[in-house]
Amino acid sequence: MMEITALVLYVTLFISLFFEVFLLITYLEVREELSLEKLLDKNIKQFPTTTIIVPCFNEEKTLSATIHSILNLDYPKDKLSLILVDDGSTDGTAEELKKFSNNSQIRIFYKENGGKHTALNFALEQVKSDLVGCLDADSFVNPDALKKITPFFDDQSIMAVTPSIKVFEPKSVLQYVQKIEYSWGIFLRRMLSSLGALYVTPGPFSIFRTNIFKEIGGYRHGHHTEDLEMALRMQKNHYKIVNSHGAHVYTIAPINFSALYKQRVRWTYGFLNNAIDYREMFFNKKYGNIGFFILPIATVSIFFSIYLFGNILWNVSTKISDLFVRFQTIGFNLNLSSINLDWYFLNTSTVSILTITTLALTLVIMYLSLKLSEGKFKFSRGILYYMLLYVFLVPFWLLKALFSTVFRRNVSWR
Repeated sequence: MMEITALVLYVTLFISLFFEVFLLITYLEVREELSLEKLLDKNIKQFPTTTIIVPCFNEEKTLSATIHSILNLDYPKDKLSLILVDDGSTDGTAEELKKFSNNSQIRIFYKENGGKHTALNFALEQVKSDLVGCLDADSFVNPDALKKITPFFDDQSIMAVTPSIKVFEPKSVLQYVQKIEYSWGIFLRRMLSSLGALYVTPGPFSIFRTNIFKEIGGYRHGHHTEDLEMALRMQKNHYKIVNSHGAHVYTIAPINFSALYKQRVRWTYGFLNNAIDYREMFFNKKYGNIGFFILPIATVSIFFSIYLFGNILWNVSTKISDLFVRFQTIGFNLNLSSINLDWYFLNTSTVSILTITTLALTLVIMYLSLKLSEGKFKFSRGILYYMLLYVFLVPFWLLKALFSTVFRRNVSWR
């Protein structure tokens, strides 16, 4: 048992260290590109016609703000249109949509509930513009977001562009934790973009060439993660997806653990099941970095994280049990004379050195992530919450998603 644990620990540390070094090298290679991307929206010669689809189901509280954020985009009004699809809402969503019925930029449709992917496909049948994108009804775009994205399509090989997603006005401790996590996501997506290894086209404001849906088909259920399935399908067909880190989109993050747990179980479950569906891409040189490197690491990390967390819990519980037995036997005894404060007190084992190095690089990447997403690094309570809580939260939804995948249990959307 100890040998297996040690082996898993060594492999995990090696993969983590290798991946972090790989990301940092990639960052050093693209630093100049990051600076040049800030100027992309300054000299736009042509504005492609663009349609933004807003699928909505019971989003009465945020829908109007979402629509207004699109209408307020700094983009020619005659080049921008909206398609709003009510996917069988049972709250006041329909009433909110009626407020926009007289806007010439907007078309509104109502359909029976069939899931987000059916609402998107219904809208795609109405699209005639050069570009098409989606915005979740609980998200809001920066006014310059579309102008930050469309210049990428000057490169005819690019078929989709993803934005940078941030947490909108965090209030709870968990929302602050997610704010830091999303900063990690901004850094990671930009690095994966340079590696040609993006495997998600997020619902909040990913923009596509419209003809991509004619070539590879519309959205699929994708195990409740249609955005991940679409990206993997594009990668499988060798279509290029890139990231615009300057295009900022804000989303309302789950405010409590129950909502966060359900969301992350769905995301992880969707990843695992789509990974199974697209398993032929794994370790296949034909698919470059995403197939040979990124997807395998992302999958293996889930199993290793669960195993190591379980092992830590077991060791901690055993230690507490031993201390309890000792306390019952001999009482409390603090023996300070046993502490030896010399150079031999330092743990110089290979595992310790690898762990310290991995943690140090993790802090470096956190610094770069916050600098990339916020423009500068500033220590905040979100960082403190993240460092104290995140590692203890993640294993819960990883374990549930893995259990549901292995035993073929479905997961709920909300």
